[in-house]
This record gives sequence, C-alpha cells and structure tokens, in this order.
Amino acid sequence: MNKIDKLLNQNQQNILSVYFTAGYPELNSTTKIIEDLENSGADLIEIGIPFSDPVADGPVIQYSNNAAIENGITLALIFEQLEEISPKSKIPKIMMGYFNPVLKFGVERFCENCARVGIDGVIIPDLPLTEYKNQYQQIFKKFDIHFIFLVSPQTSKQRLSEIESLSTAFIYAVSTNSTTGGAVDFGKQKSYFSFLRQHLTKPFLIGFGVKDRQSFVDACSFANGTIIGSAFIKALSEKKDIKNFIQEITLEK
Repeated sequence: MNKIDKLLNQNQQNILSVYFTAGYPELNSTTKIIEDLENSGADLIEIGIPFSDPVADGPVIQYSNNAAIENGITLALIFEQLEEISPKSKIPKIMMGYFNPVLKFGVERFCENCARVGIDGVIIPDLPLTEYKNQYQQIFKKFDIHFIFLVSPQTSKQRLSEIESLSTAFIYAVSTNSTTGGAVDFGKQKSYFSFLRQHLTKPFLIGFGVKDRQSFVDACSFANGTIIGSAFIKALSEKKDIKNFIQEITLEK
C-alpha cells in the first residue's frame, strides 16, 4: 500500500507535513534531515526539488533553492540520496517542485525513480490540470504515485470539483493568495476553509503561514493537518535542533 494511503487510513487529524529543500543547507543534508524528521514526530515529508525560478515561494525558500543549486544538487543526485535512505525510511515522502526539471528528466523516468526510492506522491504546482489529466495522469497511476493538487481562496467550485475528482490522496490548501513564508491570520480565512470542508470529501492540509505551535493548532482546527516549510528551512539555516523544533509544534498533538 502507498504510505500516504496508510497514513490517511490511520490518522486524519493534526497531520504534520514538513517541507525542506534537497541539497540545503549542505549538498548531502537530505538523508540526515529525513532521518531526523522521521524520528521527531513528523507524519509526512516533502522534499523540494530546487529550481532557479520558484515563483510561488517567498524569500526563505527562494534562498534555499539558490543555495542548493550552488551546492551542486541535481534531480539525479536527489534520487541517489533517497535510494540510500529508502531501505530504512518508513515515513511517507513527497517530492515537490516545478515542472521544468521533471519534464527535462522525463516524466515516466521521474515516476519510475520515485517508485524505486520510496516516494509516494508529488506536488507540481505549475503543471496545468488539463495537461496533467490528458498527458500524464496514467503515468503517475502506473507507478502508484499520488499527484497532490493545490487549491487557493480563488479556486472556483467547478475547479474544486474537478480537482477532487482527479485527486487520489489529500489536497493542498494554500491559505492565502501570496507566496510562502508570510504571516497568516487563519481565523480571517474561516469562510474559505469552511467552503473547502463543505465541498471536499477528501482530506486537505493547509500550507503557507504555519510556523509554530499556535499556527499549527489554528490551521488544524479547520483542516486535517498542516504543511510547514519556510519556518523549518529558517530553523535549518540557524542550525536549530530538528527534534526540538518539531516537538515544540506537535506538543500534545
């Protein structure tokens, strides 16, 4: 069974997904960060594929992308690093990135490698819905790789319905129409989250703006869980202890 399916079958509340950029802060940081997150209480890990123009991301993640590229990371090297940890890693893992590196690598080759190294799903925000459906959906299904879709406050009811019909796992709910890393008052987004709860039958996790225990609790009160990225990368930059960082967020989870 795909490990994301197993997670969602066992737990649909207070899920914590943590994003980091592969190859940051050091070229070979990937496996150690995965190990530390897995041992610290994270439920799901998102591994970012560095890209030179991450348009949806704020300055913290942009910086980590640029630094990782300067460190020499490539998609092929990420797969080598994941292969190293795959035999001992049990936590569900997602790769997140922009479509250009995936297309250059080859979509079927990308999915084949994902399956080989224990990747359970992917998030590719800039791959159009229609293009995914018409050209790539069957490839992802062939290798049992979930494709996770994003929705935002601007997503229409019609598009939301289409996204849910294509979704095989959870849905990534972007909290605001902004880039990653900004401050978010989740209470002011109540009508948007209520709209999602009313029209979605599949689980959804809230991303953008989750940075600490309080924002984790606030977001989880509206959704099945949260995604934290910029705050974690900032913690890595400041060489903070990963276990302490995660446990401060998931206290009394």
